[in-house]
Amino acid sequence: MTYKDKYNLWLTFDEKTRAELECVSDEKEIEDRFYKDLAFGTGGLRGIMGAGTNRMNAYTVGKATLGLARYLKSKNDGDISVAIACDSRLNSKDFLWCAARVFASQGIKVYAYTEIVPVPVLSFTTRYRNCTAGVMITASHNPKEYNGYKVYDSKGCQFCTEDAKNAIAFINEIEDYSDIYSSCKTAEEYLDEGMIIGIYDDELNAFIAEVEKQAVYQEESDLKIVYTPLHGTGRFPVLAVLDGMDVTLLESQKEPDGNFPTVKSPNPEDRAALTLAIEKAKEIGADIVLGTDPDCDRVGIAVRHGDDFVLFTGNQTGALLVNFILTMRKAQLSEKSTLVKTIVTSELGANIGRKFGLQVEETLTGFKYIGDKINKYEQTGEQEFVIGYEESYGYLVGTHARDKDAVVSSMLICQMAAWYKNQGKTLVDGLNEIYAEYGYYLDFLDSFVLKGKDGAEKIQSLMVYFRNTGDKLFDGIKEIIDFKDGIRDLPKENVLKYIFEDGSWIAVRPSGTEPKIKVYYSIVDESRDNAKARLEEIRKIIKSIIED
Repeated sequence: MTYKDKYNLWLTFDEKTRAELECVSDEKEIEDRFYKDLAFGTGGLRGIMGAGTNRMNAYTVGKATLGLARYLKSKNDGDISVAIACDSRLNSKDFLWCAARVFASQGIKVYAYTEIVPVPVLSFTTRYRNCTAGVMITASHNPKEYNGYKVYDSKGCQFCTEDAKNAIAFINEIEDYSDIYSSCKTAEEYLDEGMIIGIYDDELNAFIAEVEKQAVYQEESDLKIVYTPLHGTGRFPVLAVLDGMDVTLLESQKEPDGNFPTVKSPNPEDRAALTLAIEKAKEIGADIVLGTDPDCDRVGIAVRHGDDFVLFTGNQTGALLVNFILTMRKAQLSEKSTLVKTIVTSELGANIGRKFGLQVEETLTGFKYIGDKINKYEQTGEQEFVIGYEESYGYLVGTHARDKDAVVSSMLICQMAAWYKNQGKTLVDGLNEIYAEYGYYLDFLDSFVLKGKDGAEKIQSLMVYFRNTGDKLFDGIKEIIDFKDGIRDLPKENVLKYIFEDGSWIAVRPSGTEPKIKVYYSIVDESRDNAKARLEEIRKIIKSIIED
């Protein structure tokens, strides 16, 4: 079917869908809504909400759920159960109940969260409830127009390559969107029958108890904290694990709201998202600002240093956490102790880990690959997971979850800040001590938005260009690593990484969750000024290619 054929078919589905589509007059937008189906990327199913095969809506959620249900039934004998949760985004609760009804219609028992919870809580719950799989309705830190559908295995790890591939095959077999809900009863009927069971308090409390086991420093401190959940799910669990510390909750951003009215984008990687929290911190004389994204798997921080606040990158926070955790747990480390990071994460934290005697493993981008490593370590017993992190503000300490966890990260960051403050230092001082020992690392990310079908085609052509000519663009290249054919034991991935003679590197990859091509930079130099100058020189070359 052409995109226009699909458009005309969807006009017959229901009145709400028809009304929305009839308001779309731009042919390019119609094409973008129907030229493809949403596909699983590094973060599962994710897209702009609206009517269309390339949008998040009740039909695409239903199709993904029906295909997933059939896949789970194909590989499991006996009883099958699924845990489902959602964040604070628009339509998240509706999508949760859509998925729950489809699962129940297939004879799969559903444990459905009755209130919003963070991603790591859902990851934890799949194992806590001995479920076959889990589903989280979320679009993480994306703008308010987005929503998504993350799928987890029985261990609480997002579906990796093989599971995702097999599930997609079942999903793609479903062609008739309009018939997905024809055999479904109402949610109320399934609740009465016990096919859907509402959950919340017991599971959330059990999760918090597991997080608190990861505490490493609980000495008294006069550290003052400002925390913002950015209208998301973090408020109750984060405040619970920070109990006993001096925490000010930012009133203007404490309530869940999928419109995210006080920020342009609820992304703690973006300085603007923490602006109001920093203002409050200045007003009350706080030492540190924490901001978690809507599904509370990422956390960003700003640290008072002198009269101003310094925002930390994910690489900087990760390196500090590695140093802090390993210092606090030095006596517990063994030859099996392992740090896991992604291929686009700075080497600084890895080098700290190596100095403490840890093994270091790399994964592709996407925390699901770190979770998969934890599963493998449990199976073989040959390694022990200590900490995993990625440059995009995601960290995990402990194995209670198999996804990044901003709840445990917030607790440990505040304990780390208290530890430094009791020494008369800030986290900025701590980072400078690390630079003095390991060298200066300047890490940066450029994201170029290229929307629609034309944008997708340009992204692919840019990757071809970088493969064909990238080695001629920069001086001092030592090695080019192309992950498209698979490197070591890593799955194939559309990523290029250029390693320089001095240990600096850049990496180029299309985003798995947004219409973007991303360029990662890691510049190593003893001089900050030289590193900044070199970074700008390389960024200028990159921009001239992508923005041409």
